Amino acid sequence: MQTHSNNTRLVILTVLSLLLEGCSISDWYNGYYVERSSSISFDKKSDAYYNAESPQMKELRSKNQEYCLDLSNKPENRVARIGFPNGVWNQPMYEQCMEKRGTPTYGAYVSEQVKKRDAERRARGEIVL
Repeated sequence: MQTHSNNTRLVILTVLSLLLEGCSISDWYNGYYVERSSSISFDKKSDAYYNAESPQMKELRSKNQEYCLDLSNKPENRVARIGFPNGVWNQPMYEQCMEKRGTPTYGAYVSEQVKKRDAERRARGEIVL
């Protein structure tokens, strides 16, 4: 009887140690888990946003994306950065181009939703700014 109780305790202790070793506390503490899970969440939401578009909108998006990428990658539009002698592509220009042409990126869509939500909260008096 005594041996059986010790064996179950040993099994429970072994299982717990294996589980805790698989995801160490430092991974949770330094934010690795949070960063990874938020990245996965963002990817899922952006995929859902793009997959919900109609076929015509997807075709328009691909044409706009090609045009806007060419525009933002032109040498005269590149942004100067230290360590990049030829500059880097102009992401703000790309996002504005996509938005003006009627196919905003997921990031621009989320930003617009946040602005709307904040305006509604200001109207209700929840935010004072």
